[in-house]
Amino acid sequence: MASFLEKKKTAAQIVANARGEEKVSAQELLAGVFDDFLELHGDRLSADDAAIIGGVAHFEGKPVTVILTNKGKSAQERLRTHFGCPEPAGYRKSLRLIKQAEKFKRPVVTFINTAGAYPGQSAEENGQGEAIARNLLEISSVKVPVIAVIYGEGGSGGALALACGDSVWMFENSMYSVLSPEGFAAILWKDSSRADEAAEVMQLTPEKLLQQKVIDGIIPESRSHKRLFRAVKKVLQQELEKYQKLSASALVEKRQQRFQRF
Repeated sequence: MASFLEKKKTAAQIVANARGEEKVSAQELLAGVFDDFLELHGDRLSADDAAIIGGVAHFEGKPVTVILTNKGKSAQERLRTHFGCPEPAGYRKSLRLIKQAEKFKRPVVTFINTAGAYPGQSAEENGQGEAIARNLLEISSVKVPVIAVIYGEGGSGGALALACGDSVWMFENSMYSVLSPEGFAAILWKDSSRADEAAEVMQLTPEKLLQQKVIDGIIPESRSHKRLFRAVKKVLQQELEKYQKLSASALVEKRQQRFQRF
């Protein structure tokens, strides 16, 4: 089947597709890309956030740690996951699994589709800002490869907390920005109805971000999930092979230099 981007789309269309009902789910990615996934629960502090799915799997016969944001499919699941917006327990669970991966020398793969961290009162009371900041600090010095893939929305620090890896890729129908187009329009023009215009101004599309070297590449999407999974596997195989050749010190230095550019 033809790629969705054979005909060039506007930024607003890409935003719509990133949020669309047809977007591949976290569970479908797990089943289509990895084998023998064993989910691990809890942050060993307070809770187990359903907006984050994480655990150990096999990729090309080798163990990896996989972490995904989960928007859910049913109405009940979407409410339970806050439509894919993690709470502090979700970020702490992610960091626990990444540190575990470092201990056992497993590479980490993250898949991100979130409008941002959950902004509710409970999240603020439980240290949302600290949890995100802790992820950024700790992941910057993890001594195993971290490959991040934004497959839908990549919103603000809530996305960055899982996308601060050695290599960052985006699905071609995905977005990555400091806030939503609606929020940008409301702040800049006091008119959220100008969201489509804001999407163009923000340059939040994969093509624009690749040009600015914010990301490392774009994964083509297809109506065929099998074709999509093959494309994801090809990228992961390539990136893991590249970064696993580096020493631990070189890996950390290269990762920190990457983000210091911004």
